[in-house]
Amino acid sequence: MEITIVPDANAVATTAANRIAAVIRARAASDPARPAVLGVATGSSPLGTYAALAERVRSGELDTTGVRAFALDEYVGLDPAHPESYHSVIRRTVTEPLGLDPARVHVPDGAASDLEAACAEYERLIRDAGGVDLQLLGIGANGHIGFNEPTSSFASRTRIKTLAPQTRADNARFFDSPEQVPVHCVTQGLGTILEARRLLLVAQGEAKADAVAQMIEGPLASVCPASALQLHPDAVVVIDRAAASKLRLTDYHEHVQERLPGVGA
Repeated sequence: MEITIVPDANAVATTAANRIAAVIRARAASDPARPAVLGVATGSSPLGTYAALAERVRSGELDTTGVRAFALDEYVGLDPAHPESYHSVIRRTVTEPLGLDPARVHVPDGAASDLEAACAEYERLIRDAGGVDLQLLGIGANGHIGFNEPTSSFASRTRIKTLAPQTRADNARFFDSPEQVPVHCVTQGLGTILEARRLLLVAQGEAKADAVAQMIEGPLASVCPASALQLHPDAVVVIDRAAASKLRLTDYHEHVQERLPGVGA
């Protein structure tokens, strides 16, 4: 796992956007017929990254033609037209700002009459796209990624999950009342996420510090689903100093960061 500690949230956004833009450009250069496939996350953590990418698109610095995207999750029972459905959130924060073709942006179907079949179909869509080149992730205060709550199986696939009370409480700020937050969701599983060729997790703020420390320096344990990143051969974590404040080995992480190939001695 590559740990990059930067001064603040703006630096997190810029650093992550640079990584994603590099993947988009590299894929376009190596195989123009098969543009990049991105995994996109919701929540507050990646918003700055999306804004930084959108600025590159508007300036003409980044061409996203043909890029395909797969969202991590969706609420169950929420109308896709609801402003807080992830269909709507992804459209506002990803599809439109990045100039993506809506037909190439996919979100799990939480309104399907047969949710299990919809989950299997989502897995098939990812496979048929050739897999995800880069999966962008945030992290919940309880260590969840996607909506994989604590005790999720590291082998899990896209499925229906029950949201933890803390997750519902954290997301209540997006709704008129806590009672309006759905109880269930459809989420890519940890096993699905781990199949992406590269993982890029962003976090900022002291509220994420405990979860970040457990993910990076804690044991590989289902009680912290994000610790699954320890299993991935190409996982990058970009965090600000506040989110890194509970790490015990900060000096070592920064020592390594300064000496990555092409960066330092």
